[in-house]
Amino acid sequence: MNFKIVFKVLGNVLKLESYTLFLPLLAAVHYGEDTTPFLVTIAIAYFAGVALTRIKAERKFYIREGFFTVGLIWVVTGILGAVPFYLSGCFNSIADCLFESYSGFTTTGATILPDIEILPHGITLWRAFTHWLGGMGVLVLATAIMPMLGIRSQYLTQAESPGPVFSKLVPKQSQTSKILYGMYCIMTIILAFCLRIAGMDWFDAILHAFSTAGTGGFSNRNLSIGYYNSMSIDFIIAIFMILFSVNFAIHFLLITRRFREAWRSDELKFFVAIVTVATILICFDISYIYGSSIQTFRQAFFQVAAIISTSGFATTDWVQWPHFSQFVLVVVMLVGACAGSTGGGIKCSRVLILCRAVRREIHQISHPRSVEVVKLDGKVVEEKTIRSVLLFICTYFLIVLMAALVISLDDVTLGVSFSSAVTSISNVGPGLESVGPAFNFSAFSARAKMVMSACMVLGRLEIFPILVLLSPSCWKKQ
Repeated sequence: MNFKIVFKVLGNVLKLESYTLFLPLLAAVHYGEDTTPFLVTIAIAYFAGVALTRIKAERKFYIREGFFTVGLIWVVTGILGAVPFYLSGCFNSIADCLFESYSGFTTTGATILPDIEILPHGITLWRAFTHWLGGMGVLVLATAIMPMLGIRSQYLTQAESPGPVFSKLVPKQSQTSKILYGMYCIMTIILAFCLRIAGMDWFDAILHAFSTAGTGGFSNRNLSIGYYNSMSIDFIIAIFMILFSVNFAIHFLLITRRFREAWRSDELKFFVAIVTVATILICFDISYIYGSSIQTFRQAFFQVAAIISTSGFATTDWVQWPHFSQFVLVVVMLVGACAGSTGGGIKCSRVLILCRAVRREIHQISHPRSVEVVKLDGKVVEEKTIRSVLLFICTYFLIVLMAALVISLDDVTLGVSFSSAVTSISNVGPGLESVGPAFNFSAFSARAKMVMSACMVLGRLEIFPILVLLSPSCWKKQ
């Protein structure tokens, strides 16, 4: 392991994080609030980054260094992101600060705050901005705007990018990152303007644009989007949650007018089918609760969009819905968004590959001499990819069970412990029962909060970069 180059890259990212803190600092200055939390964090991040970037290192950087670096950077970024929370005095413990920070950067959106509306504007904006930074990826941003030491930056983005298959939009990874963040910024700006026109003030519109773009779910209102009680705001955010849940490669194809190629995406069709079916099922199940069909559709579509995108916004307390609707939302929570999006979960492409691999296995049992391949988008999926999908899903549920076991030590119900683990690793936010959209995670012990924080990072990085970071064999210098 080439530790020197790893720490050099870490230094660049820390400097970048110090620059991002100027946005909430400006908000604090504008509203006449205490700027100490941001000034201190900026100083720590910048000078630590400068010190690390001065390390002289050989530019030997391979896949092992890539996975290790990604895991380390996300751990350190979350810790540093918690410093403004700690210095603000708005949080009760270090565990609470870390939970809120990791929930932000991993775009989970779960909170330990009983009353969000008492937070200073600067801290509130920093919470939402961590969603935006973590949504597309800290290292994707780094490769887009900073010279990454001449190393193979595709190893960084390969380890950070969600999905079973890593692909670039154009040959150069740095150019791909610029295109991704260009689309990401433009869509965020359009969303902020739409929310302003729909009735939000500029601060709320920008804050919710950050949270929606990162599919995170942090709001500055205790009632989340339900506070505004606006059908136009509900549908604007729901539509953009869906758009940010789609693979950004599809957006690139649409921008370049390759419409047929975009619609040939099996994952996109599968994703649209899940959203449609889930919305219809819930509409039928909750039709007696709301007075009209449009209100029923409004609530069902918004909650499905919020959960499958793993944003976690809410317009109603869907824990009060019938158990069938809750179960549909839990299934949607597990499936998650598309690969290459800002959403979390297992990812639609993995679920689709799993279903086709199962179908192939059933066919081969019935016809032992037959030869059949698994295809996605008309292309043969390599056996190595299928194996990695199966291993990922098995590891995913194993971590859920282990985390739920530890959380259950807080003497909570099975529904609370299981849904807390699932919503953390899927980066969704709300769970069932006492961790539903109308509640928060403040009642948990520090042990449970740290376990859920770990699940958030594991889910955002899709498990293996963190496992590589913890593997003793990867700490060897060879």
